[in-house]
Amino acid sequence: MNHKSSILIILLIIQCLAILVVSQDFDFFYFVQQWPGSYCDKKQSCCYPKSGKPAPDFSIHGLWPNYKDGSYPSNCDPDSPFDESKISDLTNKMQEDWPTLACPSSDGLTFWGHEWDKHGTCSESVLDQHDYFATTLNLKKQVNLLQILTDAGINPDGEFYNLESIKDAIKGATGYTPWVECNVDGSGNSQLYQIYMCVDNSGSHIIECDVLPHGKCASKIQFPSF
Repeated sequence: MNHKSSILIILLIIQCLAILVVSQDFDFFYFVQQWPGSYCDKKQSCCYPKSGKPAPDFSIHGLWPNYKDGSYPSNCDPDSPFDESKISDLTNKMQEDWPTLACPSSDGLTFWGHEWDKHGTCSESVLDQHDYFATTLNLKKQVNLLQILTDAGINPDGEFYNLESIKDAIKGATGYTPWVECNVDGSGNSQLYQIYMCVDNSGSHIIECDVLPHGKCASKIQFPSF
């Protein structure tokens, strides 16, 4: 084997490894929605996006590929950076359903870019950039958490509700068990912060979770207003 052939083989191996890294498999997604009243009711506070104060509704945090062993891939393809032009037709809906609350106030592009670069690039084998965001918006339409909870008499009114009642209401409406993440406000109250649902690795269907994140809520948690 001559020197040129050796170099060619090495380059082919590198290319194959790069393809494997970009399209690595994962087992399922976490679809995560957050309650803005709890996000803002913490030490760091929050900043409304440049488009104005979001509606008092659960908003999307992200769609995150995960493995059944509890680990997850991240930043899978540095050669596929976020490109806002690819989601120009989704921007208005994303400002409504996927607003940023981070400070300083912004238009959301940094937030969405972070979600794509860290999580979306790891799902490119099934969802390109446009499909990743469109799929996530569609999942929110399928799982209207605020409607589900208010229908069960669980309202964002600053009152405390049983954690199990919240889970039961969501499971009763969707057929699947959610995972609830809490945060703690300045007074030490455990609050309803984020709700995780599991989605199959095509991004099409809600499924039962095989593995749940770590963390614990109090048995009664506050549902703050926004």
